Amino acid sequence: MKLTGFVILLVLCGIASAEITLHTEKSLYRNIAVVEQDNVRCLRFTVKRRESRQTCIDTADSDNLVLPYTPMMFGGLMLNPAPKRVLLLGLGGGTIAGIFAQLFPDISIDAVEIDPAVVRVARDYFGFTDREGTRVYVRDGRVFTRRATRNDERYDYIIIDAFNGDYIPEHMMTREFLQECQELLTDDGVLVANTFSSSRLYNSESATYASVFGEFLNLRRRHGNRIVVAGKNGLPPGDWLRTNINRVDADLARFSIDLERILSLDRGSDWRPKARVLTDQYAPANLLRGASD
Repeated sequence: MKLTGFVILLVLCGIASAEITLHTEKSLYRNIAVVEQDNVRCLRFTVKRRESRQTCIDTADSDNLVLPYTPMMFGGLMLNPAPKRVLLLGLGGGTIAGIFAQLFPDISIDAVEIDPAVVRVARDYFGFTDREGTRVYVRDGRVFTRRATRNDERYDYIIIDAFNGDYIPEHMMTREFLQECQELLTDDGVLVANTFSSSRLYNSESATYASVFGEFLNLRRRHGNRIVVAGKNGLPPGDWLRTNINRVDADLARFSIDLERILSLDRGSDWRPKARVLTDQYAPANLLRGASD
């Protein structure tokens, strides 16, 4: 039998297995699915017919970070290489919390997730465990930060990784919310936020972060995620960043996290200078997604 070039290619490269669905659930906030294909297991949210991957893990190699944005979330270690207390807004599958716990065994982590179904799925399908030092709060992230500021809580590392399946919740994009987060930071604290470089909100979103934190690292890939890394009091000098990179490089190698390469993704202030800042009174996310800001 004569094989076509296409068939030969399939034989040489192997045929990908079919995707299987391990779990589906309709929670109070979204449709949730856990799917797996070729040892890659992903958590998906579907809202208004839009589907997005929130977490993916390699079931054959837990140290392999599948989604490209995940290593970038550790870019804050360039500002604070030894965080003692972390606030994670948005749990997903719990991958980021798990890596922090492995890098810093004595670390304290407060993980805030609005959807109890997501917490259950993280535990049942993604290996998230309630280790000593990690506390999970089923609560709206904005409500949590407001209460934390009233209680004079402080964190060395705040991560904003909250998505509803469509985009970041509007009330967690405003200047007032970011000011609450800034107040929660220790003097050498760092905030890291997962956003999207292709969003129509990009200009106003960037201007809002700059209005609170001043200069920040704008870690931007051409398509996909854009990670904001901001210090409580602005950015330290470049040589300080590289000193910190050298302090943690060996520990991060296990997860193939290369902070020097991540730093090279910094695009500086590449947004429209006069973009309007988002506030609690002006946060029309749906409008901005439909038209240029």
